[in-house]
Amino acid sequence: MILTCPSCVTRYEVDGTKFPPSGRDVRCAKCGHVWHALPNGEVIAAPPPEPPAPEVYQQPYSRDPEPQSRPAAEEYYEEREAEPAVPGAGPWYTRKPALMAGWAGLAAVVLVIGLVASVYRREVVEVWPKTASLYSGLGVKIAPAGLKLGGTKTFAVPQNGQVVLTVTGAVTNVANRELPVPQIRVGLVDRDKRELYHWTVAPQAMTLKPGQSTRFVTRLSNPPDGAANYEIRFAKAGE
Repeated sequence: MILTCPSCVTRYEVDGTKFPPSGRDVRCAKCGHVWHALPNGEVIAAPPPEPPAPEVYQQPYSRDPEPQSRPAAEEYYEEREAEPAVPGAGPWYTRKPALMAGWAGLAAVVLVIGLVASVYRREVVEVWPKTASLYSGLGVKIAPAGLKLGGTKTFAVPQNGQVVLTVTGAVTNVANRELPVPQIRVGLVDRDKRELYHWTVAPQAMTLKPGQSTRFVTRLSNPPDGAANYEIRFAKAGE
């Protein structure tokens, strides 16, 4: 049986008995063309091969209007991880030290205010007299600048078989504003000025207006032996 290539007309002699009744595909050894040949030599053109699927270019999704200027994906994600999750806030490892620094600064401010209020409590009360009640509630005694002790006298008299020491004096407000009056401390000292005994006296008035005065009187039974003098001043906190 003779087969002729439909493409280049090259002829081939083949054994037809090897062809099934439905025929078979053969290929031209010269041009490579493929066709379907029947046992009687009839040519049935083989169906053309399916064209390859077109190559589709898929551009990665990007919200950037100029994707060509966007760095590589790996670099882009590294850059995004470094950005804060909340606008205006840094990463957690920078926010935590900042938060701690903020609390430390607040504690320092409170400490400074406390020190100023303690060391300069007399000046604070002088400027804001109403704070005297706050200091008093905390157990802090204040002797504001502007209060003057004067007119003190002492005398001892026997009474019911014992000696009674009497101490008197006055407190005057020489400032231009109303001031609270703290307690008064009386101390007995020997000739070497060593304190032997002391006690406190509550004034008759709690506050004094500018120019006002208030007197105090206190008595002590059986003062200690060796007491040669006395010291009077405004009591400090805790006395």
